[in-house]
Amino acid sequence: MNEIQLTVVKAYPKDAGRGMARLDPYVLQTLQLSPGDIIEIEGRRVTGAKVWRADRQDWGQETIRIDSYVRQNAGSGIGERVKIRRAPIKDAERVVFAPPQGSEVQFGPDADIIVKQQTFKRPILLGDIIPILTTPSTFGGQMLPLIVTETVPEGLVLVDKLTEIVLLEKPVIGFDSAKGTGITYEDIGGLHDEVDRVREMIELPMKHPEVFQKLGIEPPKGILMYGPPGTGKTLIAKAVANESGAHFIYLAGPEVMGKYYGESEQRLRDIFEEAEEKSPSIIFIDEIDSIAPKREDVYGEVERRVVAQLLSLMDGLEERGQVAVIAATNRVNAIDPALRRPGRFDREVEIGVPDLEDRIEILQIHVRGMPFSRSLFSWDNVPGSDNERLLRYLTDDHEINWMECAEIHKSGDDKTIHIVKGENSVEIVIDEKGEKATLKSSDGEIRDLNVKKENGELNVFLSGGVNVSEIAKNTHGFVGADLSSLTRESAMKALRRYLPEINLDDEEIPKDVLDKMIVTEGDFGEALREIEPSAMREVLVEIPHVTWEDVGGMDAVRQELQEVIEWPLKNPERFGKMGITPPKGILLYGPPGTGKTLLAKAAANESNANFISISGPQLLSKWVGESEKAIRETFKKAKQVAPAIIFFDELDALAPVRGMDSSRVTDRVLNQLLTELDGLQTLKAVIVVAATNRPDIVDPALIRSGRFDRLVYAGVPTKSGREAILQIHTREMPLTNVDLTELADITEGYVGSDLESLCRESAMLAMREDLDQIEMRHFEEALQKIRATVSSDLTDHYQRVQEKFKGGAPVKEPSSYVGYR
Repeated sequence: MNEIQLTVVKAYPKDAGRGMARLDPYVLQTLQLSPGDIIEIEGRRVTGAKVWRADRQDWGQETIRIDSYVRQNAGSGIGERVKIRRAPIKDAERVVFAPPQGSEVQFGPDADIIVKQQTFKRPILLGDIIPILTTPSTFGGQMLPLIVTETVPEGLVLVDKLTEIVLLEKPVIGFDSAKGTGITYEDIGGLHDEVDRVREMIELPMKHPEVFQKLGIEPPKGILMYGPPGTGKTLIAKAVANESGAHFIYLAGPEVMGKYYGESEQRLRDIFEEAEEKSPSIIFIDEIDSIAPKREDVYGEVERRVVAQLLSLMDGLEERGQVAVIAATNRVNAIDPALRRPGRFDREVEIGVPDLEDRIEILQIHVRGMPFSRSLFSWDNVPGSDNERLLRYLTDDHEINWMECAEIHKSGDDKTIHIVKGENSVEIVIDEKGEKATLKSSDGEIRDLNVKKENGELNVFLSGGVNVSEIAKNTHGFVGADLSSLTRESAMKALRRYLPEINLDDEEIPKDVLDKMIVTEGDFGEALREIEPSAMREVLVEIPHVTWEDVGGMDAVRQELQEVIEWPLKNPERFGKMGITPPKGILLYGPPGTGKTLLAKAAANESNANFISISGPQLLSKWVGESEKAIRETFKKAKQVAPAIIFFDELDALAPVRGMDSSRVTDRVLNQLLTELDGLQTLKAVIVVAATNRPDIVDPALIRSGRFDRLVYAGVPTKSGREAILQIHTREMPLTNVDLTELADITEGYVGSDLESLCRESAMLAMREDLDQIEMRHFEEALQKIRATVSSDLTDHYQRVQEKFKGGAPVKEPSSYVGYR
């Protein structure tokens, strides 16, 4: 019998719980397999799985992608080799399922039907763990693992329409099912490199300690994971413990501290002794900075003793056998340096903020159990592994059991899918662009479907479905916990729509109400307005609701901003092709009220970047070092939620010419700002924008090329500019006989804020007369109250400054730092 050995890797999140094995086309050809065929997977045990083709990035890698359930059923783990071959398969006459030891389950009246639908055409072997994704009315809305305790006939069988499903409520004893019911690697979105680094330090010493004996070295003792809260540090530790079969001990740092002398140290010793007794074990210490701070920074004797005890226990790990310590913190520099040396925490792994691809994976994990109009099937997977999903949708929608005896075939041009069952038929046709599909049934029904390309596959959705990729694009800076909160809030938004149909006094909500509950893209949109990135809650961050349509009369300035801000964030690859790096920053200068802040907000919104607004005086502190720390934290947060725009308003207050401030606070702040702008750590997808109306007193070192590369003058608007601004501010005002061109003529020297005040005052005058319309006379009267902010002398001053700044920073320093020259 042909067989081949492959390396096990984790399944794609969308495949978790489906009993699938993804293989590359070469392996399929070697074993003469087609998508939808059944294979045997042999590790320490033997199990079966349904074959489907791997994505292109896996071709030629000699790997097999299977989820945690298939891995456990095969007695294998990630990175291990398994044998695969075509499976001899028989139809099951009878299959008996039971919950694992330690579970208490009461099956509802339709439970056997649900289990049969979930396991239809799935290969099953005695002892296999099969996950059942349940409905709320059946098992309480949770994923329930069931163990196969008997099959008739024996061997690898396939559940079909005639199979009898028997469910036992008594938990089964004697099957190793503990590992299959916890957190697995399929529950971790993204973080592929980070998980691999933790695995090789923890799993390898526990599963194969002989490797280290052969090399004559001690296995690693500990790993320190650090990063922002909510990025998945605890999740990784639990998954590694579960997948390696190790006993997991969770320890929250503050729980160790006791009020009696020696109590804290005794608790630590007890935990390490428990780990030794139940080895292999993993001790996970969360918030380790709370129990092991730098000893020179603490005043209490308790903290010093706890640190010393932890150091002693870490040094004694080699005598304790297979015990590993994983610690997590979001303040890595606050930990005592003695803990961070090799021999204690041998490896430090940063768990960062997820990027776009990682966010897509995380969202796929969190929504896989949600009832929304997700993709009905993958076009490429029919006929094949997605037949069941398509037929189940048709069965639910057409009151015909398409699950039985339906024939599926695709046209030669790959544009039409035909489904036939007796006299009933359904035809699904995709358009030439691959963007829309139409479902036509023999009873005359026609339904439009959406088609979207995700992860290299054409997925077919119901109209109004949720597009995970689009949600991921709008969640810059969100960590895993934020995305989990987003999906939860979306579900709550959906629930509020159905509350009028639910009687809270009823013992059980009617099944028809539960079945029609779905989460829509609109629910996610509403939730997005309420959920913000947790990493940014202590600083002002927002996506401003300002567009270029809200900015009038500044076309040249707008073009410069688009080049410096939008181009690098939206098309960074274009700069790479030209062999240059994008500009780091842009300084907007000009008279007060010309719209400098408005321009920055519009640019942030149009580029879909997070917007961090910092006022110069806001950062200054009377405490030494606090202002510099605030600068460092601002840039650190921006890097975490990139793409981001940091906007410094009133830059002249933050970074005046050095020597002007007798306290030297601004000198230190300026030095820190210079370091952040062109230090050793490069700014990636972070643009710095600053605004000032006193550019003459900003330190010249800050406005040289390589820091603020562009100096853009936002001046007094021209006549056409004033007219455009007036049109923006009056577009929702009820005007009568108002000539905006004439108003633009008589408002020479008025800036944007003056014109906004003029429109507001005119409306107030009309309201005072109890009128519903605003007339020209109201504007003329308002002009007597609203005067131009910028005088001719001030305009001349800014023109001199503009001439001086052409080509970069002035060569000669200003002769005076006080007043306008």
